[in-house]
Amino acid sequence: MKSRVDAPPDFFAAEAAGLRWLAEATPHGGPRVPTVIDVSEHAIEMERVATGPWSPHADDVFGRALAAMHTLGASSFGAPANGYIGPLPLDNTPSDDWPSFYATRRIEPYLRDAIDGGSMPASAVSTFDRLCARLDDLAGPTEPPARIHGDLWRGNVLADTEANPWVIDPAAHGGHRETDLAMMRLFGGFGPRCYAAYEEASPLAADHEDRVALHQLHPLLVHAVLFGSSYGADALRLARRYVS
Repeated sequence: MKSRVDAPPDFFAAEAAGLRWLAEATPHGGPRVPTVIDVSEHAIEMERVATGPWSPHADDVFGRALAAMHTLGASSFGAPANGYIGPLPLDNTPSDDWPSFYATRRIEPYLRDAIDGGSMPASAVSTFDRLCARLDDLAGPTEPPARIHGDLWRGNVLADTEANPWVIDPAAHGGHRETDLAMMRLFGGFGPRCYAAYEEASPLAADHEDRVALHQLHPLLVHAVLFGSSYGADALRLARRYVS
């Protein structure tokens, strides 16, 4: 049971919808997802997972499961309803175009909030404006919307006692599959076998390593809003790579 007395009215409903949507991939080889038992305005009750240690075997299984979940896809970039990433609102207004979706839904709102909160200098706007203007060129080959978790750090992936991976606490939406993989790299906790298994199951587009930092900008801006200027400095440093 998770509860929050000050939760927005749709906060836990959004989490439940994300969990159920990701669970549609489980029969197709996707990771396991806790069953939602009940949801209300201030709480969500889910199936309990008996956890075990993470292992190289879990890395291998999760890499393949994540590829299967991504491959199941989405009808568009975004989702039918808005959601949350941590406590922050997440604009999921659907789009058929990932570069514009990333610029307007994932970069610009959190950049504004980070500047307003003092976590980034106002001068950062010019850097990010130049980056967003180049996204069509920076984004790599066009890919269809993937079914992504959206907040895929190691704390949101569990291993059960048989090393089966489970995903929790999603900010699920149709997105670019490299976004999930980039966030996994940002905060660590996954071994090289995880990425190798993903690549074996669903090879990534050429030059994907050059785009890792691009996809890390959104989580870094979210962290700048929530946790301060050190994350803002990291986001600005990475953005400058693409406009220097």
